[in-house]
Amino acid sequence: MPATPSAAPSAAPATPAAAVAAPVAATGRWIAAGAVLLTALATAALVLAWNTQQRVRALDAELVKRQQDSGSQATEARTLARQAEGTARESSARLALLEARVAETSLQRSQLEELIQSLARSRDENVLADLDAAIRVALQQAAITGSAEPLLLTLKQADERLARYNQPRLERVRRAVVQDFDRTRNAGVTDITVLTLRLDEVIRLIDDLPLLAAPERRAASRAAAAAEAPPVPASAAWHEGFGARWRDGLGRVWQEVRTLVRVTRIDQPEAMLVAPEQAYFLRENVKLRLLNARLALLSRQFDTAQSDLRDAQSALDRYFDRSARRVVTATELVNQVTAQAKLVSVPRPDATLAAIATASAGR
Repeated sequence: MPATPSAAPSAAPATPAAAVAAPVAATGRWIAAGAVLLTALATAALVLAWNTQQRVRALDAELVKRQQDSGSQATEARTLARQAEGTARESSARLALLEARVAETSLQRSQLEELIQSLARSRDENVLADLDAAIRVALQQAAITGSAEPLLLTLKQADERLARYNQPRLERVRRAVVQDFDRTRNAGVTDITVLTLRLDEVIRLIDDLPLLAAPERRAASRAAAAAEAPPVPASAAWHEGFGARWRDGLGRVWQEVRTLVRVTRIDQPEAMLVAPEQAYFLRENVKLRLLNARLALLSRQFDTAQSDLRDAQSALDRYFDRSARRVVTATELVNQVTAQAKLVSVPRPDATLAAIATASAGR
């Protein structure tokens, strides 16, 4: 029992040491754990740092490789850029050359079109000028000759030329030409040339026309009477030969006696009083009348021509044998000239001239 108190005091001092040792031990454990943790963290950091370094090295290598690739690509790109720049410059030069050629071609085309239009206008103007000059010359010829033939021929040629030319710009001129051609053809203009030719034919016939008092009329009558005598039969018998010859002789004598005396109805007795030497002057007088009428027709003096033609016709009716075919022909010719010798002016082609002036002015 007495030992218990001593044990109690000895146990009492051991409790504070244990209490101190326990925190120290705990602290050591915590330190050890911390060291271990730090070591682990350090190891992990080292591993992470190594991994990071490896990655950085790999990235550096990759960056270097990529940089090298980028450098080569940049070099290639610069080369391609230089080539592209050269190609662009060449293309620009070619484009500029093509543009210059296109501009030159356009200029040449415009000049060519202007030249073609100018030639077309010049050709049209030349055609119009030729037509105008030809029509005016035809008008002068028609005024001089009194015939519409020169104007009709010129208008017909103008129509044919415009038809071959086939230019729409000149269609109005062609219509005017056709209109004036029809109007001139229907005007009934006196053809002086035809009339003068007829008068020349009459003048040529005057010397051969038989007069009422001409000796050749008696010779012609004797020939006609002989032709009318009955033929004597050649197959008569020998005993009738003498009688036939006698009758033939008496018939011929009777025909000669009949020709010595002629009974002719003469309405104008002075025609039989024309002496043979006066016949020449009569014929020449008729010729002069016809020539005066011809000159009057050529000078457009139709009244004078009508007067001379009436005198010539009167002489033909009075002194010449109207039963002769030549006298009838000459009389008909003089009558035709008298009927056609009228003052009819050639119509002016005003429509054609106006159409030509309008086309020349470009309207």
